[in-house]
Amino acid sequence: MDMQTITSYLAPRSIDEALQAMAGGTATLFCGGTDLSPQTESGVRRYGATLLNLRRIEGLGGIQTEGNEIRIGATTTVSEIRRNAALAGIAPVLVEAAEHFASEQIRNAASVGGNLCNASPAGDLSPPLLVLDASVELACWHDGAVQTRRVPLERFFLAPGKTVKRAEELLTAVVFDRPAGDFVARFRKSGPRPALEISTVSVALGARVAAGRLSQVRVAMGSVAPTPLRARHVEAALEGKPIHASAVASTIAAAVDAAAQDAKPIDDVRASAWYRSHLVRVFVEEVLHDLRRD
Repeated sequence: MDMQTITSYLAPRSIDEALQAMAGGTATLFCGGTDLSPQTESGVRRYGATLLNLRRIEGLGGIQTEGNEIRIGATTTVSEIRRNAALAGIAPVLVEAAEHFASEQIRNAASVGGNLCNASPAGDLSPPLLVLDASVELACWHDGAVQTRRVPLERFFLAPGKTVKRAEELLTAVVFDRPAGDFVARFRKSGPRPALEISTVSVALGARVAAGRLSQVRVAMGSVAPTPLRARHVEAALEGKPIHASAVASTIAAAVDAAAQDAKPIDDVRASAWYRSHLVRVFVEEVLHDLRRD
């Protein structure tokens, strides 16, 4: 670890303090460190002059589930998502993804904000949040006050490790509307080990199911493109289609065929493009069978 570039360490108590410290755009943000630490140690990233610890900021964590809008603070850990009973009832697909996220020790440290800002194509929380049609809240200090904006998560990711968040902005929360009562969703992930590895492929699928038909279909994929993505061709193939027993085969076949138009994986050290393409098709079929059984 190269500590020579760090000239100051700050642990603000309020969002205002943090944003003022970030105004110059040179601070390195630290929360759980599960991505930052290995990246700096390997030389992929370098620390900025100011190391800013987000853990002590009041109001930046927590899960609010009381109203129609669900809000998860940026410093909320994956373990907190995993253990939240209210969230398990509202958005079980997100809790399911948290269940398969790394190891217990990493879940206890890793934050939802850090996971999204790391912008890995394999980020485990991105597909379920895309299926929930989530947005991120970004804040900055401007003209002596806090200014915020919201960006749909689908438009947040630009490339591996890159997002639309500006250097002076802080991701403060992830928000999404409470799903409808007939909304169901599923998540699948594959890696060399069941939970401890980053995903080789991940698929999340959600839809409203009424009278045996799918509507408001959302499908998201990870590790099959430069960013986590909404699988628009699969969604179009499923929208309005029957999912009851007599028609499920044709519905699934159309979705599986469409998956090849959305998933554009590459060969790397973890898997071949062929294998990833195969897994995507398998996972789409599996999650649709699961939805049918609900």
